[in-house]
Amino acid sequence: MLDTAKDPPESDINQRIADRVRELRAARGYTLDALASRSSVSRSMISMIERGAASPTAVVLDKLAAGLGVSLASLFGGEQDGAPAQPLARRTQQLKWRDPESGYTRRNLSPPGWPSPFQLVEVDFPPGARVAYETGGRESTMHQQVWVMSGRIDIVVGDELHTLQQGDCLAMRLDRPLVFSNPASKAARYVLAICDAPAT
Repeated sequence: MLDTAKDPPESDINQRIADRVRELRAARGYTLDALASRSSVSRSMISMIERGAASPTAVVLDKLAAGLGVSLASLFGGEQDGAPAQPLARRTQQLKWRDPESGYTRRNLSPPGWPSPFQLVEVDFPPGARVAYETGGRESTMHQQVWVMSGRIDIVVGDELHTLQQGDCLAMRLDRPLVFSNPASKAARYVLAICDAPAT
């Protein structure tokens, strides 16, 4: 059951993403054109995202994350409201975001801004939803594991299909295209464990 009553408005989340993308781009010294080239996201779209004027899809955000050399979860990270990072994130403080294209929701479980080599994300994936991530060409490969809490999720890693049921856990390297889909008539819920440190 989702506790949507306490979730921040979408505009706040878009502004948080905007601030984070701009911060990461500046830290790397990338111009808008440079990030556009690295991510295959248009300069105008990046500009709109950084102004909080767009509601980017998960696919667009993943391309930006790859261009910036970070995980998708990192685009929701950073310290909140300039406050120092804390090691505890209460359920009501965890940022939740909905993909406008597929309708799936992701909740960042890990404390924002806390220095750690991994992050946890909870995902609710609607029946019939499908998301295709094309960013297999990252400069630094990262590790990710998917643990299914309920329902079914199909994951294609490169050209290899994995059908996951409740309790199943799949480990993967983010070095090939990924497709997540839910062919069932009920929503699926799973936890992502993402290692931000480059894979060896």
